[in-house]
Amino acid sequence: MATKELRINRQIRAREVFVIDDQNQKRGIMNFFDALALAEEAGLDLVEISPNAEPPVCKIIDYGKFRYEQEKKQKEAKKNQTIVKMREIRMQPKIDTHDLEVKSKAIAEFLAGGDKCKVTIRFHGRELAHTELGKEVLLKILEILTEKEIIYNVDSQPMMEGRNMSMLLSPAKAGSKKQSK
Repeated sequence: MATKELRINRQIRAREVFVIDDQNQKRGIMNFFDALALAEEAGLDLVEISPNAEPPVCKIIDYGKFRYEQEKKQKEAKKNQTIVKMREIRMQPKIDTHDLEVKSKAIAEFLAGGDKCKVTIRFHGRELAHTELGKEVLLKILEILTEKEIIYNVDSQPMMEGRNMSMLLSPAKAGSKKQSK
């Protein structure tokens, strides 16, 4: 629970609360005012930890220190999470071999960086009658990536989406050395 949502001291609305003291000892169900007096006697705050419980669970703690610890945990969790971006490479079915190499190199860099990559072939006008050319280009990209020994997974096979044909590639998990086609 975010620390901003917690009620402390006189913000608590319940008449009776289940109290846990500063030594982590369960004091049981008490009248709110008795619990508040107990907290003030200890020089600490009465914090509503679990407001949805019946009766609400309150803990006698130093709220400033508690909030600092919670924020520290959130920063640590945020630092450890990985953000996967979706990158997209677009091309036409009549792409030149050198351009295909350049695009494949960009895809390899995206995958090496841990990002997913959507490879899209755009069809214009009469090109829509020859979607097999687009599929050949996508398969050629997979072949180039395999030659370069890039480790990847094909999340979605080449398929049509309106005037576009696309496939989704993702970096393979560490330890797996097999490309899936």
